Amino acid sequence: MLSRAAENLYWLSRYLERAENTARLINATAQVQLDLPRGAQFAWDNLVQVAGLGQLFQRAYPESNEANVMDFLISSQRNPGSIHSCVKYARENCRVMRDVLPRELWERVNAMYLTSLRQSQSRMGRVERRRVLEDLIRDKQSASGMLTDCMSHDVAYQFLRMGEHLERADMTTRILDINAAVLLPPGSGDQEDAVASLLWVGVLKSMSAFQMYRRHGSNRVNGDGVVKFLITDPHFPRALVFCLDEIETRLANLPHNAEPLRALRVARRRVDRLTPQELAHGQRHDTFDHMQEDLAHIHDAVASEYFHFHRDVPTEPVCQST
Repeated sequence: MLSRAAENLYWLSRYLERAENTARLINATAQVQLDLPRGAQFAWDNLVQVAGLGQLFQRAYPESNEANVMDFLISSQRNPGSIHSCVKYARENCRVMRDVLPRELWERVNAMYLTSLRQSQSRMGRVERRRVLEDLIRDKQSASGMLTDCMSHDVAYQFLRMGEHLERADMTTRILDINAAVLLPPGSGDQEDAVASLLWVGVLKSMSAFQMYRRHGSNRVNGDGVVKFLITDPHFPRALVFCLDEIETRLANLPHNAEPLRALRVARRRVDRLTPQELAHGQRHDTFDHMQEDLAHIHDAVASEYFHFHRDVPTEPVCQST
């Protein structure tokens, strides 16, 4: 396979996965808003920081309020990581690779783009926004199912799935970090545990993980349990360890995989050696940052090995991974 084609397929799946997970991040935020006690505040600028887009947001908007943050994450063309931008880039990559991909996938992605284009031209209230984002999540899951059932599981398929799970792993750590943006009022110690439990339930539901957490994790929802489940569970498809295992499987089916596999095993060792202290409340943010750095190194190794042959000077795609 040509390196340019491999890169197009890899980024096609990353863009679609990023759009879905940005929608999940926004829905997690909306659930947090509903569950906040009186006097608590949500730091909107922390949300774009969690998404890794803080500097870009500050250059584009004068104030970090809800309306500006939602516009930036959903529809802004000034943000290459917005949902609209990601769907647009995915559509373009899908268009140029139509001879490799199932026709049904092109039709689905094109419909997602046209819907996103219409919605980006108007501001939405919270209720409509949630409905729109849930529709996008279902459309993306439908597209993923088309790849599984309607495409040969050849080299092209390996690059699609590798990009999908690398992006998913990164966004899982970012969604888990969302509760750091909640500022509880002073003296709220008595209700803090109850509020925290509600917030973590919202995170689980935004990732379609609540039922599986209750089944394989615990009936008691708390930060330590949720973080451990979504980082270390080897069976849940959105857990970090599951994603790393999937990436390793895809790399094992590709040639010249030594450097990407080495970077992946560094990330896996970090997760395997995690201590309860590293997942505790005060240390989670730094732990997630280290995980995101490991995932960026995997991306760099994959790009250097497979994608840079058609470039005179290696450069990042338009929408960077982190």
